[in-house]
Amino acid sequence: MPATLTTASTILKEVYEPKIQDQLQNEAIALKRIEKSGEGVETDAVGGKYVTFPIHVRRNQGIGARNELEALPTPGQQGYTSARIGLKYLYGAVRLTGQAMKLGQTKPQAFASILDEEMTGLKDDLKKDQNRQVYGDGSGAIATVRTAATVNVVAVAWSGWAQLGMQVDIIDGTTLANPSPTVKASNRQVTAISAVAGANTVTIDGAAVAVAVGDIIVRTGNVNREWAGLAAIIKDSGTFQNIDSAVEPLWKSVVDSNAGVNRPISEGLLLLQHDLVRTNGGMVTVMLTNLGVRRAYFNLLSQQRRFTNTTEFEGGFKALAFTTDQGDVPFVVDPDCPPNRVYGLNEKAITLYREADWAFMDEDGSRWARVAGYDAYDATMFQYSNLGTKRRNTHFIVSDLTEG
Repeated sequence: MPATLTTASTILKEVYEPKIQDQLQNEAIALKRIEKSGEGVETDAVGGKYVTFPIHVRRNQGIGARNELEALPTPGQQGYTSARIGLKYLYGAVRLTGQAMKLGQTKPQAFASILDEEMTGLKDDLKKDQNRQVYGDGSGAIATVRTAATVNVVAVAWSGWAQLGMQVDIIDGTTLANPSPTVKASNRQVTAISAVAGANTVTIDGAAVAVAVGDIIVRTGNVNREWAGLAAIIKDSGTFQNIDSAVEPLWKSVVDSNAGVNRPISEGLLLLQHDLVRTNGGMVTVMLTNLGVRRAYFNLLSQQRRFTNTTEFEGGFKALAFTTDQGDVPFVVDPDCPPNRVYGLNEKAITLYREADWAFMDEDGSRWARVAGYDAYDATMFQYSNLGTKRRNTHFIVSDLTEG
């Protein structure tokens, strides 16, 4: 049967939605290890979508020892506060020309190949972008400016998340806390990327832009609209999920840095973080790092004549093992992890909250929408989701590590 808008919509619904679901879970390293949940999603009076849950932060202090006929301890109670996570609204769109659609009537196999190519590409792009957001802070930063200048070749701290052809804005870093951060340049295309160690750059088209240290590069329109990832979750200060760590000190992660000066990785340094998490009553179940820090850790074990082959953990996942008295913890490599750091996570305490998995927008009855004024049709996928944690003090970060 020749393809039409109706049959094309059916193909999208029955074939590509399940494929995107499966691939997002199986191919993205960080996403694969984070639990997904649709429980507790609610809509407030103004239409925002949230997840709310209680956090246990204080013990009952109605405890004491007394002599005969002394007043008994003043009764106490457990202390709780409420965490609230706002869902972010994520989208991925694909466009086919009218000419491509016409192929469905004359060459169905050619049309199917075009559709498969586009949807496979969208699947991979969504996967990579969400895996990047796992490590973000919610600002949407793709890269951070490290040198003030008026340029097209922007010097950045790290260019690992930038991609050729990406449409980006440059945002004044001093205005990120404002309701409407200042945009210094909008809808510029990334035309070149340099990943030379210590000299990372991102080149954009258009006129030169006056940038300052701390400005950020984001996907066009994304500033302050992305997931609050590990950079927001694993901190020892500030307010997160509506809880102020200055008011509730237990709402702090374990953080170890070295004032921006890189130092060698060591088993003792990592074991200290595990012990601090254990002192908090938590436990680390996985460590995430990038290729460079993994090499440094591998070299450390080799120098100590340690067995350095990978170990297969539960679920068939292979990684280097870090040994603690509570068992081996997988030391996992994710190329999307920012450099010079190791994240230690309790996977049971981090959740990807989502109203549902990726789906096609079809409220008007069709998954294809005509592009006004053009011989083309768009299909859009959406997901309402955000990362959150029920226990912030069971995670750690060690930064400022020398790579191998």
